[in-house]
Amino acid sequence: MRSPRVEGELAAAVAAVPHWYHTLDLGSGVVTPGFFDLRPVVDDLPWPDVRGKRCLDVATFDGFYAFELERRGAAEVVAIDLDDAVDLDWLPRERPEELLRGDERVGDGFRVAHRALSSQVERLTCNVYDLDPGVHGMFDVVVCGALLQHLRDPFGALLAIHGVCSGQLLSVEHVDTRSSLLHRRTPFARIVGHDRTWWLPNVRGHVQLLHQSGFDTEPGTIVGIPWGPAGEPAPEGLRGRLHWLVQHLGWRLVAGSPHVPFSAVTAQAVR
Repeated sequence: MRSPRVEGELAAAVAAVPHWYHTLDLGSGVVTPGFFDLRPVVDDLPWPDVRGKRCLDVATFDGFYAFELERRGAAEVVAIDLDDAVDLDWLPRERPEELLRGDERVGDGFRVAHRALSSQVERLTCNVYDLDPGVHGMFDVVVCGALLQHLRDPFGALLAIHGVCSGQLLSVEHVDTRSSLLHRRTPFARIVGHDRTWWLPNVRGHVQLLHQSGFDTEPGTIVGIPWGPAGEPAPEGLRGRLHWLVQHLGWRLVAGSPHVPFSAVTAQAVR
């Protein structure tokens, strides 16, 4: 039980973070205003057994998956991400000028949540491409969520993950609605080139990415992940409302819900 003073300090620390990606319950009624809220669907993901194992969360951002690994009984959890948004794989035509000054930091939310949850997760500053078994060791379980679409080299990232994974990978990725409906049996990816997204695979394309990168995949799960408090903006105008209706119809057809469709796949690293 936190004192009113500590609760107030925590609420102020949460409010001071300008961008929350994950919706996290930090206790005492303090919930972060994340872009996505995985809490309602976290148990629907095909989790491998993490109890007593060494685990890695790739591109942890605010740490939802890292803290979940810890909660599920992992013996050790390492989380990696970058510290400065200027180092992300920005699309050349979308890179905000303010990032060139290094004004936007990554990881402030993680640090606030880490303290609030009294977590033992170790956060390392590391690009996914730079994962190295000689430096970081091997991991029994690796989790990578909502990252590949934001990378210019998703295969390079998956090969680096494969290099440090001695067991299983849980990969959770946003999938393209149209091609998931029209090309159910064909690996497919759509070039996007906006909204910080280089490309989007369909459901089959996500599985094929993992297979081609050295993983044997199990049957995947489609989950609809809800928006968090800072998520989906209200549609404006007739055109915006029509787009919203079409989009949500597609989401219902793919994910069975009005939420954003993600493909969740557990895969075994093959040597």
